[in-house]
Amino acid sequence: MCGGFACSRNALIALNSLYIIVALILIIVPPVAKSSAYVSSMYIVGGIIACGIFLFAVAIVGLVGALKHHQVCLFFYMVILFLVFLIQFGVSIACLALGNEQRVQLVEASWNHSSIETKSDIQRGLNCCGFTEDDQTHPPCTKVPCCKEKNCTTCPKCKEAMDKMFDQGLHYSGGVGLFFSFTELIGVWLAVRYRNQKDPRANPSAFL
Repeated sequence: MCGGFACSRNALIALNSLYIIVALILIIVPPVAKSSAYVSSMYIVGGIIACGIFLFAVAIVGLVGALKHHQVCLFFYMVILFLVFLIQFGVSIACLALGNEQRVQLVEASWNHSSIETKSDIQRGLNCCGFTEDDQTHPPCTKVPCCKEKNCTTCPKCKEAMDKMFDQGLHYSGGVGLFFSFTELIGVWLAVRYRNQKDPRANPSAFL
């Protein structure tokens, strides 16, 4: 029966196996991007790797709890996962509900607080040169494709390109985050249900 002990156990194992795969992707991809010169900022690489390690640790706790029916592991797993759900759900809703003015402020703050290496990555990735017409502090645009083909003064400015990218990114990340937040809620529900079920293979007189 789907609501039984075995079903809850297998569902938790499958869910945490998925989280482990996602965590390994988050851990492996940033160093590859760094070595391939797609991303040069160590802060971005380190932040993504840290998120992957955290997700991996939570998934391991959930996997151990599911395999061994460990009450303590399952308790900490569902508490941490519920806190992550609250944070991720709130951030996802904020991303989807962000207005044009707030997005422009976010774009400007992102550019102003970015390092020279990150600004260079933005210019190469978005094929733009400088944030606005009045920006005189941007990195050199010699490696930007539009500067190689024509005069750099004809290159588009990064403010418009970043605004478009942020608009798409916020909608995509908000939608994906909202989807994964519900999988986390399902994980909490499965952990609570599984924790309160008795293993049919165990001693009938034993405590849960």
